[in-house]
Amino acid sequence: MTGARISALRLDGVTRSFGGHQALRGLDLEIAGGEFVALLGPSGCGKSTALNCLAGLLPLTGGQILLDGERIDRLAPERRGFGMVFQNYALFPHMTVRNNVGFGLKMAKVPKAEAAERVNKALDMVQLTAHAHKRPGQLSGGQQQRVAIARAIVLEPRLVLMDEPLSNLDAALRLEMRAEIRRLHQRLGLTTVYVTHDQEEALSLADRLVVLRDGRTQQIGTPEEVYSRPANRYVASFMGYRTLLDATVTGTRGPHVVVDIAGSPLVGLDRDGVAAGGRVTAAIRPEDLDAVSGDEPDGTSGTPGLPATVEVVEYHGRELAVQARLTDGRRVHFRTGKRLAPDDAVRLVAPPDRVLVFAAEDGDGQPGDRGDGPSHGPGAEGGPSAPEAGEPDSHHPRNPAAAPADQDAAGPAHKPREARDTPRQVAT
Repeated sequence: MTGARISALRLDGVTRSFGGHQALRGLDLEIAGGEFVALLGPSGCGKSTALNCLAGLLPLTGGQILLDGERIDRLAPERRGFGMVFQNYALFPHMTVRNNVGFGLKMAKVPKAEAAERVNKALDMVQLTAHAHKRPGQLSGGQQQRVAIARAIVLEPRLVLMDEPLSNLDAALRLEMRAEIRRLHQRLGLTTVYVTHDQEEALSLADRLVVLRDGRTQQIGTPEEVYSRPANRYVASFMGYRTLLDATVTGTRGPHVVVDIAGSPLVGLDRDGVAAGGRVTAAIRPEDLDAVSGDEPDGTSGTPGLPATVEVVEYHGRELAVQARLTDGRRVHFRTGKRLAPDDAVRLVAPPDRVLVFAAEDGDGQPGDRGDGPSHGPGAEGGPSAPEAGEPDSHHPRNPAAAPADQDAAGPAHKPREARDTPRQVAT
């Protein structure tokens, strides 16, 4: 089973507004055929809005979407040939697994023999052949999501859209389904756009990540690029840099800078071209901070480390997750294999290349004063912010090929707020 292979999907300046609020602002993205791209960010960043624009559930306010050079953003959803997997499964409760999977083929009037063969292959791929006679209420959450995935891939779509499909599952099932989705993508090579707020999920599944904030693109890159070289403070904070310390640059050492934190020096990698006197933020992952004792300076940076007092210790098996407080009251997070307890005094050190130093941001999220040096940076806006209230909840678009026709049997409708301005329905 293989879908119609596409060459490229391109989003040019895709914009979507709701009243005076811009939920998506000039998104530019090109996706190659067979690529798995994850749209990543917190609630309100614009990722589900982008997915619904792709699906045709939302008209664009500006920009265009082209598939193999043909403009498709003006096509009705059912004419785009896409498959969609929703967060809450959207299965017909009164139909068997087999009938749920085959419903889209029935609506497309695919010959019965061909439809039966395709349904059998799809059920085999998601390992549900033995459950084909059951109804959704007799399945676990993970099995229901597999039905939803089978229903999407049986259509052999040109593009598969997945809107946070694992967020309703428990931790163990999420891991299992994550591996299942990756296995299916490797086997089928379907071009996939996947929406998630879970960075670990995105890192493990995607070929490329698109990190969004307030409807704007912050960084596009491979999982390794985004994880190891975040473009700005916002991306760093979202990708696991839990310790973010405002500081002032006191000196430079080639590609590194020395910053003052609570009266102690810390050496980090300059990411924004800062200079002496510049206001910056030092970002450090918990696994890159190490607790040391004694009076010897850190061998990698030649600095004495940051004095801190342990506050909270969490047991995580082979290591401890620790929250400590610096002498100026700011909190830091680190992981260690050492036995520590609350109120223990420690010094915290980190390899200079693992401490990322970004120019401090102004209130609008733009890089601020870099000191006396040149004013240049990665070009992306950044910085953690609270999710805006403007992006609607879009986890259950109405879809006759994927949602129960008998709404009374399925429960109340959950039509997304962002879909209210378009009466069209998608039939995949």
